Amino acid sequence: MEPNVFDHLANNYDTAERKELAQVIAGAVQNECKDSQTKTLFDYGCGTGLVGLSLSSLVGRIVFIDSSEPMLDIVREKIKRTNTTNAEVIHSNFLQNTKSKKADLILVSLVLLHIPDTKNILKYFYEILNPHGKLMVVDFDKNEKINHPKVHNGFMESELRSLLEEVGFKNIKIRTFHHGKNIFMKEDASLFLATGTK
Repeated sequence: MEPNVFDHLANNYDTAERKELAQVIAGAVQNECKDSQTKTLFDYGCGTGLVGLSLSSLVGRIVFIDSSEPMLDIVREKIKRTNTTNAEVIHSNFLQNTKSKKADLILVSLVLLHIPDTKNILKYFYEILNPHGKLMVVDFDKNEKINHPKVHNGFMESELRSLLEEVGFKNIKIRTFHHGKNIFMKEDASLFLATGTK
């Protein structure tokens, strides 16, 4: 079992920069969550819950899912501290043991770049969405300056759109909503939001 690189990052994860970026991302995603008071949102690869927790009041139920237990401990702590009553935490190493659970909304924020097989994970999200459910992907636009064996250097809109279509998503919309300094492995980068419905 390879050690989870995020385990030892957990305690120092919530830097000012990360909190700021999470606010920007939450702002972009909030609109997609309106009229969702009865819906279940999965925050997939939630990290310390920075984005998801700020959306919890917009949905009926929010499920935080991550493969790093220390990250989830921080999420649990925050849920307790903020008295968030509609939240659940699941430790899952992606693609494992969550297929029985269904979501109306899935948020995948800065997660795809860490997952080698993009199409496979998108297929999985499609499967666990309820009919007419919505996938929301936030990630980096393709960035040629980034070169890392474990991380995609962002995504091209046309490629991502094709993958989403192949998997079965409809009403696909992709837009760049933020440009930031040093936000992607110390490089300037831009973030996009891609949405599609089942």
